Amino acid sequence: MTDGDYDYLIKLLALGDSGVGKTTFLYRYTDNKFNPKFITTVGIDFREKRVVYNTQGPNGSTGKAFKVHLQLWDTAGQERFRSLTTAFFRDAMGFLLMFDLTSQQSFLNVRNWMSQLQANAYCENPDIVLIGNKADLPDQREVNERQARDLAEKYSIPYFETSAATGQDVEKAVETLLDLIMKRMEQCVEKTHIPDTVNGSSSGKLDGEKSAEKKCAC
Repeated sequence: MTDGDYDYLIKLLALGDSGVGKTTFLYRYTDNKFNPKFITTVGIDFREKRVVYNTQGPNGSTGKAFKVHLQLWDTAGQERFRSLTTAFFRDAMGFLLMFDLTSQQSFLNVRNWMSQLQANAYCENPDIVLIGNKADLPDQREVNERQARDLAEKYSIPYFETSAATGQDVEKAVETLLDLIMKRMEQCVEKTHIPDTVNGSSSGKLDGEKSAEKKCAC
């Protein structure tokens, strides 16, 4: 895909405590590489990737393919950057909420991040995937899988255990979030669909907008 050659621009935001591995996770997703020497993110940074999203047709068959330009925003986890980080919440369509499987404190702080999301995101029930990162360090693990899954079930969001070092479930986590967003947009179109008899024409799809920034109701 060349610049500008896409159907949708989707902005995703990675958030969580400092040091949980947000930068290395996004780098693994966009470049399929692992760099353990990243310094702490100051403020906001972002990476980009182009993907093809296939809708589901009747009976589970493959539907239409859309070219999607993903902007993956990387936020600073430190408290002093919190006001800057929350300012970006309303512009994001989906959230990768991350904690470190080797840090119980980063897991406990997930609740604080959820509260900030509910207060500052485009709606009270945005699309979120919970991610326990650093699954490649089992000997240092402090958060068990049952704990994490119970929390994800409480918030009714998907949960993945990932590793930026090995690539474990990194793509799957992002693809799951994208799928949630695209399905929400589909439902949005269906709700606002105006029959032909009313306005003389209709469109049963999102009309090739370059940006999907108009958020749908939760």
